[in-house]
Amino acid sequence: GGNGNSFSFLAVGESWNLVSVHAVRVIWNGCGQGCVRMEGGEVRWVVAAPSPTLRPQEPRVPALVLLRQHALPHPAAPGGRGRRRLQADRQGVGLGQLPHSPSSPWIHGLVCRSVVEELPLLQLKGCIVALLLHVGVSEPLFYVAHRCFHSGYLYAHYHSIHHSSPVPQPLTAGFATPLEHLVLSAVMAAPLLGAFAMGHGSLSLVYGYVLIFDFLRSMGYSNVEVLPARLFDALPVLRYLIYSPTYLSLHHKEKNCNFCLFMPVFDLLGKTIDNKAWDLHKEIRSGGNDRVPDFVFLAHVVDVISSMHVPFVFRSVSSMPFTNYFFLLLLWPIAFSVMLLMWAFSKTFLLSFYNLRGRLHQTWVVPRYGFQYFLPFARKGINDQIELAILRADKLGVKVVSLAALNKNESLNGGGTMFVSKHPDLKVRVVHGNTLTAAVILNEIPRDVKEVFLTGATSKLGRAIALYLCKKNIRVLMLTLSTERFLKIQKEAPEDCQHHLVQVTKYQAAQHCKTWIVGKWLSPREQRWAPPGTHFHQFVVPPIIGFRRDCTYGSLAAMRLPKDVRGLGSCEYTMERGVVHACHAGGVVHCLEGWTHHEVGAIDVDRIDVVWRAALKHGLTPV
Repeated sequence: GGNGNSFSFLAVGESWNLVSVHAVRVIWNGCGQGCVRMEGGEVRWVVAAPSPTLRPQEPRVPALVLLRQHALPHPAAPGGRGRRRLQADRQGVGLGQLPHSPSSPWIHGLVCRSVVEELPLLQLKGCIVALLLHVGVSEPLFYVAHRCFHSGYLYAHYHSIHHSSPVPQPLTAGFATPLEHLVLSAVMAAPLLGAFAMGHGSLSLVYGYVLIFDFLRSMGYSNVEVLPARLFDALPVLRYLIYSPTYLSLHHKEKNCNFCLFMPVFDLLGKTIDNKAWDLHKEIRSGGNDRVPDFVFLAHVVDVISSMHVPFVFRSVSSMPFTNYFFLLLLWPIAFSVMLLMWAFSKTFLLSFYNLRGRLHQTWVVPRYGFQYFLPFARKGINDQIELAILRADKLGVKVVSLAALNKNESLNGGGTMFVSKHPDLKVRVVHGNTLTAAVILNEIPRDVKEVFLTGATSKLGRAIALYLCKKNIRVLMLTLSTERFLKIQKEAPEDCQHHLVQVTKYQAAQHCKTWIVGKWLSPREQRWAPPGTHFHQFVVPPIIGFRRDCTYGSLAAMRLPKDVRGLGSCEYTMERGVVHACHAGGVVHCLEGWTHHEVGAIDVDRIDVVWRAALKHGLTPV
């Protein structure tokens, strides 16, 4: 801010330099603030804005900001003609330093208004002017531009990127090329510039118009109906004054109708309206189009921090593999409070979904956290939640429910056996998916391995892995202190293979074995018994930390979904997008194959290869 003879420039960015300013001319009869952007020593653009420090006795006057493409003469330069230097300091730049030749080739920039006092909070005239300009200028301008962007060249080279999202969501509104953003900026700016040019600008107009504009854009792309259908039935004229998410989704699907910004009346005038949008809107609001999923993966929350790795909290965070961001730690108290509320009141809820070969797959979440599964008094409540979810899926007509992680814990419900036994007439198939988990781990082991060291050896997965390997004549060192449980597993093996199963009670027994299969957490002290070059295969949750630099560590068993999967918008915990835990993949295979048996309780060792071949047949691949 300055006085009538000077003004100040506000430089933003480290690369801006105001020692030598080229190509600037400002016809300025009042006061205000300016912004000058420097690139390579030359001004690229200037923005003039009202100054909040202007003296109230000075009149309002318009200011025209102009840009020039060539340098200004400076008499001190060699040859008598050079560059005029504009001094940018705290006192401002004198207008006397600027040239006033009317013949200079100026490029017109931005017209704005310099005001002598702060903008009023509200001016109803300005709001009315902006509304009229929106209807009379912005809406038809957007309609015409949008139809042009659907023409051959513009669509192929620009607008097709915007339509590349098969399922619209609020972020789709901003997914466009710079040219489209410029057009949308012009559409949005017209009502504001018109109101300010007529002297009716206000703070409420600026913030209110921008907020409403962005809200309506986001609402249209939300893919969720907000306005009730009965409102349009009571006032049919509203159908042509405000669009709906269904109206816009039809545009993204058909691409030859519903081009308007917010007001379908312009589609009516342009004969591009699709009237079935309103019937579809009513159907959606009534729940008539709800689709029953074919497959449900029943997960649970891991911990407080990872509970924020969900699309409805941070979509950008959930779209990447989970990691401990610092800002998530700041939100820990809020997340912890939500955990307590969920523990007291919440029921199983839908988290995400995707489509695979015409089948809808969903992930439901039991509102319980990992540590709660180890609290004796919490087990009944957890089983009740799982049972209700299974019964709900059965009532809906879901074909397969796959239990994730601790939801199938042996000590909790016998790997799902409890639910199948309690409800023998279930039509939905209950699956723990561990058969494919075992198959993924076993197929990671090199074919030439003759001996492996197995921890967690008497667990569900440990038992299956031991029995499978001993049939392949591979010696298995089973770490367990329970001789009874070891002998029980050993007796399940064929008599000619039983000698391949060896019980060990200490980690020292594996100091010469380079293939470790880890089903139980290993401390750094326990890992040091592994010889250099050891590879740690693991099915322990959470995975062990790799302390040994002279060893390699495998990740948790997982598979990549087929390439024709659609609608994946988030990552499953630490997996990259499109990769799911093997037990999840096992349920997918069960659904795709149409198997009618329950996969609960102990793993059927004879089906490990069958499930593996089925997974590969359907395009799932190991990672």
